[in-house]
Amino acid sequence: MGQVQDKVAYVTGGASGIGAACAATLAREGAKVVITDIDDARGTALADSIGNDAIFLHQDVSDEAAWPGAIAAAERRFGRLDIMVANAGIAVFGSALEMSLADWRRQNAVNLDGVFLTVKYAVPAMRRAGGGSIIIMSSVAGLRGSANLAGYSASKGGVRLFAKSMAMECAAAGDNIRVNSVHPGIILTPIWQKASTPAGGGRNIPLDPVELARAGVPLGVPAEPQEIANGVLFLASDASRHMTGSELVIDGGITAGSIRRRT
Repeated sequence: MGQVQDKVAYVTGGASGIGAACAATLAREGAKVVITDIDDARGTALADSIGNDAIFLHQDVSDEAAWPGAIAAAERRFGRLDIMVANAGIAVFGSALEMSLADWRRQNAVNLDGVFLTVKYAVPAMRRAGGGSIIIMSSVAGLRGSANLAGYSASKGGVRLFAKSMAMECAAAGDNIRVNSVHPGIILTPIWQKASTPAGGGRNIPLDPVELARAGVPLGVPAEPQEIANGVLFLASDASRHMTGSELVIDGGITAGSIRRRT
């Protein structure tokens, strides 16, 4: 307990799934938490369940005009910013040959532009606080290519190298800010219900993560959001103080290789 005691954390896309698990875990370990999302009902409910040490802010991470006010609100409420979890993201799965330019841009607006803006506005606040830890949520799709994931992989691969470059920029500045990326595999989150495909006309096409994991994850099962949140907690805490520009892969063995499963 208390691994991030008295630190202030900000979690984008924090209303459900991995983001909600991160917010709850950081709060349980002593942090004050700012939760942001476009899902007001779930975000408010989560903040209320945590109590006085959490607030919810409505935020579209791709809207630059709203970022200064959101950071200012966090500093007014809790006085500083120590941890930023850039978690907000969307998924448009399917062949790039069938993807519209509008869908390509929409996905990158959240997954790539949103991360750029998150870091752009978090770093000055962390410098005012004397340092901090930025954790960027990428994916195994940002580490390897997959058929029908070109657009999603491009966005997640982009933030992977953005994290490394910003880690070097902050290290060169000597500002005591670390930047690392997390690469989940198949996780039991709402993204599988919300994912859209070009072939589906941009409509949500629910996917079954349990079946996907059985087919493609060496351990045979999807991870729970808490298992990703545990990794985020490590990167947020002083236990990882000598890590920056690193990739934390939590994927059940997907990137390690493949197996022939015994029946």
